[in-house]
Amino acid sequence: MLEENQNNLNFNIADYDEETIRTLKWNEHIRLRPGMYIGKLGDGSSQDDGIYVLLKEVIDNSIDEFVMGNGKTIEVTLKDNVASVRDYGRGIPLGKVVECVSEMNTGAKYDSKTFKKSVGLNGVGTKAVNALSSHFTVESVREGKKKRAEFAQGVLVKEELLDCTERNGTRVTFCPDPEMFGNYHFIEEYIEAMLWNYAYLNRGLVINYNKNKIKSENGLRDLLENNMDGNPLYPVVHIMDDDLEYAFTHVDKQYGEEYYSFVNGQHTTQGGTHQSAFREAFARTVKEFYKKDYDTADIRTGLIAAISIKVIEPVFESQTKTKLGSVYMDNSEEARKANNGESRETVRNYILNSVKKDIDDYLHINADVAEAMQRKIIENEKERKSMADFKKISRESAKKVNLHNKKLRDCRIHYNSNHDARLQTTLFITEGDSATGSITKSRDANTQAVFSLRGKPLNSYGLSKKIVYENEEFNLLQAALNAGEDIENLRYNNIVIATDADVDGMHIRMLLLTFFLQFFPDIIKAGHLYILQTPLFRVRNKQKTFYCYTEEERADAIKQLGGKPEITRFKGLGEISPDEFKVFIGPQMRLDPVLMRKDQGIAEALDFYMGKNSPERQGFIMENLRTDIDVD
Repeated sequence: MLEENQNNLNFNIADYDEETIRTLKWNEHIRLRPGMYIGKLGDGSSQDDGIYVLLKEVIDNSIDEFVMGNGKTIEVTLKDNVASVRDYGRGIPLGKVVECVSEMNTGAKYDSKTFKKSVGLNGVGTKAVNALSSHFTVESVREGKKKRAEFAQGVLVKEELLDCTERNGTRVTFCPDPEMFGNYHFIEEYIEAMLWNYAYLNRGLVINYNKNKIKSENGLRDLLENNMDGNPLYPVVHIMDDDLEYAFTHVDKQYGEEYYSFVNGQHTTQGGTHQSAFREAFARTVKEFYKKDYDTADIRTGLIAAISIKVIEPVFESQTKTKLGSVYMDNSEEARKANNGESRETVRNYILNSVKKDIDDYLHINADVAEAMQRKIIENEKERKSMADFKKISRESAKKVNLHNKKLRDCRIHYNSNHDARLQTTLFITEGDSATGSITKSRDANTQAVFSLRGKPLNSYGLSKKIVYENEEFNLLQAALNAGEDIENLRYNNIVIATDADVDGMHIRMLLLTFFLQFFPDIIKAGHLYILQTPLFRVRNKQKTFYCYTEEERADAIKQLGGKPEITRFKGLGEISPDEFKVFIGPQMRLDPVLMRKDQGIAEALDFYMGKNSPERQGFIMENLRTDIDVD
């Protein structure tokens, strides 16, 4: 063994010389390590996939111009995977256009006098977009001159200075590179949600998206009123000061709590210091106002809130800026030097003091709101106490069953662990021994788990949450998810329903969707729930194999192969071998996100699809029935 180790050591030393040292160009490093700059790549199925980060990075620059008082309109267009963002701000200084999009650590945002409370601070954003795009063009217009520069994968192709009569501002056009993102696709709902958030946070801003106007008059109040599911128990409370804006209400028919949090206009989907401080401040203020030591869970159950804070030079936990890590309101060099940092106000204290004063004042002035809030708290308390003993018994039962439970084949890494791979963690929910076996044998055991159903689950429509603990299968599923009363400790980032592409499989899918919509809507709203797409056909000859997800793909495969290729119609997941399944749940996995339409709430959706409106549902099915599908 010693000799073997010595041989390995000698081999490694021999390979480690001057020839092994590489110096990467800026764009090469971004393309080699994209995760450092945009998080994960993805194909667009998830709202945190890289193509949306690219779009966000470009829009952020235009938003920063608006915040500084330059330009009130931003035009966003998207067609054939080519995105364009045009603002009417000051425009990039013409002599620095190329450098600003192609030289790392170059930009104006290091100077807090120019961009005081900006989203982008590291001089990285548009460089990452440039490097990860097959085509990237930047145009800056200032005082009758236009500087235009074209790039391909971050390499400058052409630059020119032209006379023009356009309004001042900047236009960036880019196409995410298929070499990096594969067969990607933009999802309209994700883009619209992103743009609406910009509008909510920037009253007076107009965003024209593919000719559609997006504008908010009432900021975070509009956000809650347009996104809450259920009926508000009192009018939305909306409070603003110079650096903090928040809105909240309690709603009926909601078990957990829901937050929309932002820092300098950036949607912090994973929360952070500001969100934690608001949750603490809200519960503390309510207890003090009513002079009762209510349980924190009773105060916050059913709460929906939006919070936006402005911080000088915020510190995020990653380049994608989804979680605030700042401790202080001011992280500038000047503030850090002053009195060794002792004079700086913390984000937590700022929010605690502001929320305590404003909410306390509001509840004293608005007695009807105070009464409605207290009624909700008391109702939550009664329900919690009535369920406490039953939950305890159910949890103990779940733990005992889990000791020898064959339903869950867990993975080694979990979403709420401090590991770089946590965003890739997936739980497949499937039915039947054969399908479970195929997925289990072909999965990545580090990040992919499998939960096996026993036949069709219970139809939970209209049932109370008590059923989650009474029904053994649902009890074990929620225990596996670790969903609890909220999703902060969710164990998997991606929860994937994997059922057969037949009538029974579709029925099981609907029953599972009903379960999540009824009891864990936040999982859907946060973008964690997906449907696995598996191929309908395998078309192959001796040289090549195509897996086809649609009739069109099958026809194209037959055309490419020519002759009479072998065609297999997959009728169930269990018919797909583990070796083939590795392709379908690997890097090229196709997932359809479960999305809620903006114009339809959860209650309405459940009532339509699972309620007693059979004639309406039958009419919908007849209108949307496809009769041209060849299933032979």
